[in-house]
Amino acid sequence: MSENRAAQSDIGLIKFLGFSLFGVFVFFCPITIGGRSTIPVDHIITIITRNGLEGARIYILLVMYCGAALPFIRKTWNKDAMTVFFSVAKVCGAAIGTTLYFKLFSDLQWLWRPDFGPFLFERLAMPVGLVIPIGSVFLAFLANFGLMEFTGALMTPIMRPVFRTPGRSAIDAVASFVGSYSIALIITNNMYRQGKYSTREAAIIATGFSTVSATFLLVVARTLNLMEHWTLFFWVSLAVTFIVTAVTAYIWPLSSYPNTYFEDRPNPDPDYRGNRWKHAWKTGVEIGGQAAPLLKMILVNLKAGLNMAFAVIPSITSVGLLGLVLAEYTPLFDYFGYVFYPFFAVFGVSDPALAGKAAAMSLPEMFLPALLIAKNATPLLAFVIAVVSISEILFFSASIPCLMGTDIPIKLRDIVIIWFERVALSIVLTIPIAILLGFADAPQASP
Repeated sequence: MSENRAAQSDIGLIKFLGFSLFGVFVFFCPITIGGRSTIPVDHIITIITRNGLEGARIYILLVMYCGAALPFIRKTWNKDAMTVFFSVAKVCGAAIGTTLYFKLFSDLQWLWRPDFGPFLFERLAMPVGLVIPIGSVFLAFLANFGLMEFTGALMTPIMRPVFRTPGRSAIDAVASFVGSYSIALIITNNMYRQGKYSTREAAIIATGFSTVSATFLLVVARTLNLMEHWTLFFWVSLAVTFIVTAVTAYIWPLSSYPNTYFEDRPNPDPDYRGNRWKHAWKTGVEIGGQAAPLLKMILVNLKAGLNMAFAVIPSITSVGLLGLVLAEYTPLFDYFGYVFYPFFAVFGVSDPALAGKAAAMSLPEMFLPALLIAKNATPLLAFVIAVVSISEILFFSASIPCLMGTDIPIKLRDIVIIWFERVALSIVLTIPIAILLGFADAPQASP
């Protein structure tokens, strides 16, 4: 019996270390291929788009069709007003994709501007549609072999005093960065329903940790030519996101939420005492040993990644185009952007009006700020807007509808206020960091 336990422990250790370290390598270790230094996942995307461009274009079009059809096939399209809106947006996204792929309506000059339709299809829909499923496959190595639990166990003493949340919420925080906001929100909602989070804790976690995953960070970095600074960008985004969460947890409106529990059934976090490193290591090894077969997890993650691509690609295409049209042909975001103008002007950013407009555009869709400034951003503005678009967390094209669909009783008014707080705090934190890291407020060199 003891020999079997020892063998199982050895297998768990090998899986925990081997697969987790491979996941770290794939997402965080730049390598040089063809004179270009970036992380392995990004090299895979580049190879696919360079050597199989037409196949990638057809794949994206099929993803759009599937995404547009699934809400009607599953009969979920009319669950509520927000779902109806995004179901229609997905159909519109598929129509836009069809128009761009088959080069229809060439007389619509505004659509065929290089920074509108072609940019959305080639620089947004295609890389996102490839990154999500491919990234999801490799995320199995980061998320399923104990690394997430190991990290969560080590962070337990930090969570309560800093974020006003129980230790187990560290798993949510890690899940969002190695998985996605949808995975994190699923975890949060389940914990809330089980009485493991109070209403206030669930609201803090859902609006503070449920950010887009590392795969989405890749897309933003690629769009803004930040891949040579990928590791820096990732860790600054993570740090700013969590610092902002720590602040918003102590201010209104989150501070006003009650510490009551779902159906009045509390199930508090256990109070672990002892050597935390040993506990974290033991937890990681145990999870590694209990993990399902690798091939099965890869297939499960691939399916989840494709489902997410179906949900995201058509809607961000239509919402993205709407946002670009509103930004270019109406003064809506110019006016809205002046709310953030002072936050950029006080640090002497060269174009605070453009920066404020980009920050404001993160509310409808987190990719819109990157799309707006991609052509003429300084290195400083590119880095700041990239971080802000990640740390703001809340946007109407995806995360807000997902949050509103949970059992957490959070008001839409409060969500918008929290979004504003997060954007303002992210700007104030990121600009000094970017300046200290050497990002210049001068034009970028052409890629």
